[in-house]
Amino acid sequence: MPSVQSVAAFALPLIGMASAHGYVSGVKVNGGELVEGANPNWYYQPEGSAPETPGWQALNQDNGFVTPDAFGTDDIACHKSATPGQTYIEASAGDTLTIYWNTWPDTHKGPVINYLAKCSGECTEASPGDLSFTKVSEEGLLSGSNPGTWATDTLIEQDFSADLTLPSGLAPGNYVLRHEIIALHSAGSANGAQAYPQCLNLKIGGSGSTALPSGEPATSLYTAEDPGILFSLYGDFDSYSIPGPEVWSG
Repeated sequence: MPSVQSVAAFALPLIGMASAHGYVSGVKVNGGELVEGANPNWYYQPEGSAPETPGWQALNQDNGFVTPDAFGTDDIACHKSATPGQTYIEASAGDTLTIYWNTWPDTHKGPVINYLAKCSGECTEASPGDLSFTKVSEEGLLSGSNPGTWATDTLIEQDFSADLTLPSGLAPGNYVLRHEIIALHSAGSANGAQAYPQCLNLKIGGSGSTALPSGEPATSLYTAEDPGILFSLYGDFDSYSIPGPEVWSG
């Protein structure tokens, strides 16, 4: 962990980099109190001083992204070198989660996708390679083209937030939510798409009895050649194929 002096050295460049993209700053359950996510800049605080939250920490201090040439690595699961959050967001099957980003640039248009992974024990002890993900929601192109109106535009309009309704029959247990934006502004070139996966721990209660499908590891979700990854945003098109598996409705 860097020293206090390192914080000062990094502070000025971080201000510029942090303005470019974003991260999940918190989640509300059914419009309740905001539960904090994971601030990448906590990395620069003295060891042991960062709060324990449900958000997975990662080496995304530049608010950067995972490139398609890394889709075969564990970085695509929960971002670069991610480590698990140390608490949980408590919710029940059927609840609505409002997921807040600290910011998002309007030039970075693309789909907003949500996955769940069941933890075999405590999610606080999981690793990215342990998790198998099932897609539970997605939203991509809404209208138009070149570049069109996208799910990210709705997110910006909603105070940088997106809603996810948990499957109503989902069985209780410990889960990891993988919430992701894929920015397409440079996706017309090979290795140009930008994936921003963000993970948070969920403790699901309620009386549901439907098991989450087994899913697949994050390394199998996408390839660099998928039509929703290699995609020209600045051209004429009438559809967009959201990458990844089919949505499970629960």
